[in-house]
Amino acid sequence: MTLPEVVRLPRLATDQGVETVTRWKDRAAWNLVVLAALTAVVASASPAAAAAPVGSETTVQASPSAAEIGQLVTLAAKVTCSGDPSSGLGMTFWDGGDILKTVPVTPDGAAVYEADLSTVGTHTITAAYNGNANCSASHAETTVEMSAVVPPTPPDKICWPHQHSHSQWARPHREFCWPYHHSHPRWW
Repeated sequence: MTLPEVVRLPRLATDQGVETVTRWKDRAAWNLVVLAALTAVVASASPAAAAAPVGSETTVQASPSAAEIGQLVTLAAKVTCSGDPSSGLGMTFWDGGDILKTVPVTPDGAAVYEADLSTVGTHTITAAYNGNANCSASHAETTVEMSAVVPPTPPDKICWPHQHSHSQWARPHREFCWPYHHSHPRWW
C-alpha cells in the first residue's frame, strides 16, 4: 500500500497564494482496505443476529359464533411459524377497533381468550399475532353474532294428566289445570 502524495495546487481566483490539497494517488488500494474491514465485521456477526424473522400465519375461531348477551365467547387463535412463536408480545384480540386483551402465545402457537361481548350485533374479531425475533407478525378475522336475551314466556296455566288407574300403562283420561299468573307465581 502506498501513502497519499501531497501536491500544491493554486486556489482559484484568489491572491492568497497556494494551499495544500491532499490527493489520493492510489484510490483503489484504500477502497480495498475499507472493503476488507467491512467484510471482517459482517463475518464476525452472529448468524442468529443477522437472520430475519420468517413468515407466520394466524387463524382464529370463535365458539360459539352466535351467542346471547352475557354468554362468554371463546376466542381461539393459532399462529403457525417454523420458529418458536411464544416469545415476544403475544396475541392481541380486537373487537372492531377496540382492544379486548393481549394474551401470551404458547410454544405450539396457541392463544385463547374468553370474551364478554356486551352489545347486540355482528362483532368483527381480529386475532393479531405481534411477532417476535423468530416469526413475523400476522393476523386473522372471524365474526360473532350477539343477540339480546329473550326471556321465556311464562305459562298461563299449569296442567298435568289424570289417569284412571294407578298403572303406569294407563292412558290419561283428562288434564287438570290451574291458572298461573307470572307476575305473582303462585297457585290461584
